[in-house]
Amino acid sequence: MSEAKAAVRIGNVVLWVLQVALAAYIIYSGYTLFGDNYVKKFDEIGFGQWLRYVTGVLEIAGGLGLLIPRLCGLAALGLVGVMAGAVGTELFLLAKGGPMLPAILLAAAAVIAWFRRDTIKALVSRS
Repeated sequence: MSEAKAAVRIGNVVLWVLQVALAAYIIYSGYTLFGDNYVKKFDEIGFGQWLRYVTGVLEIAGGLGLLIPRLCGLAALGLVGVMAGAVGTELFLLAKGGPMLPAILLAAAAVIAWFRRDTIKALVSRS
């Protein structure tokens, strides 16, 4: 195997490890939004509890999408949007906001979306 092919293969493995790790965290995070732990936080946001449920569904769907090769790029791109919203919410709507974790998750999703952009292009070209 040539060095270039080996590097691509190693890069693909590293990317899948990142995808699985991000998927696990995002799915867990989305699941916890259906519990009572975040009711107060979403009350402080001021848009109602429906946003908590929508965010939970989007996180779980995005996390599962990261695990499907054909959908992983699009799922990562969707999670970039969800995490951008989370960063903005933490910065501007919450008194004790902590934007660091959603910013890290946003960066990880953006890296995945960038390196899986071929899957996004393939999906878009089919539509």
